Amino acid sequence: MRMPTLPSLQPGTVWLAGAGPGDPGLLTALALRGLADAEVVLHDALVSDAILDLVNPAARLVDVGKRAGGRRAPQDATTNRLIAEARAGRRVLRLKGGDPFVFGRGAEEAEALSAAGIAFRIVPGVTAGIGGLAYAGIPATHRASNGAVTFVTGHSEVGSVDWPAIAASPVLVIYMGLAALPDIAVRLLAAGRSAGTPLAIVSDATTPRQQVVETTLGAASLEARRQRVAAPAIIVVGDVVRWRASLAWFADEPASTARPRIAHPSAGRLP
Repeated sequence: MRMPTLPSLQPGTVWLAGAGPGDPGLLTALALRGLADAEVVLHDALVSDAILDLVNPAARLVDVGKRAGGRRAPQDATTNRLIAEARAGRRVLRLKGGDPFVFGRGAEEAEALSAAGIAFRIVPGVTAGIGGLAYAGIPATHRASNGAVTFVTGHSEVGSVDWPAIAASPVLVIYMGLAALPDIAVRLLAAGRSAGTPLAIVSDATTPRQQVVETTLGAASLEARRQRVAAPAIIVVGDVVRWRASLAWFADEPASTARPRIAHPSAGRLP
């Protein structure tokens, strides 16, 4: 099979690339090219070690991640570093968890690069709201249950979201909403969603540590505490959760024993 010719990461330019939700097998061919070409990689906290292991060994790795309740790299410092490294003539890869334009700062960073006259490329990635659900055996859409899906952030901006309008969507996919889940549940219930609405929480999606908790909107907060669900996690609300009963295919067991339930080439590190 003939492989396509891919562009290369040029000196003095920046690629804003999505690393996907964790499994290195979900990297795009362009993202892999960027990992191989880069001289400097500025990466988020959510980029998995298995993916960082694929970076050009000669490249400098710079952790610019933001961790809830912990160290946070100032966004201005990250943006200024991107510009400075590119102006120094280096091949710069900005590696972001998921997709750079889905609930990240990719657009803001691209705007800053554009204003500074730095050439850049956007390399989309598999977002957790699609890939993470797929590894949990939950389709984002199914003809028998929904013709629409709404993606919403649950991180520190819960009060700014129009929850009554959002609640009308047949399926909600909530990013970064684990800490705010009690508040989110109250708002959705107040907006008319039934307490019995199926809900699933997918933690550490697509990795050997993946954990899936199936519950209901009314019981979600209590169940998340009882099962000690930890971030990063994606939350899905709606009838699509019911399809997991027949579509679950990826193990959600302790990291020491987790294995895919069927053979697939992307369960571990790439060769």
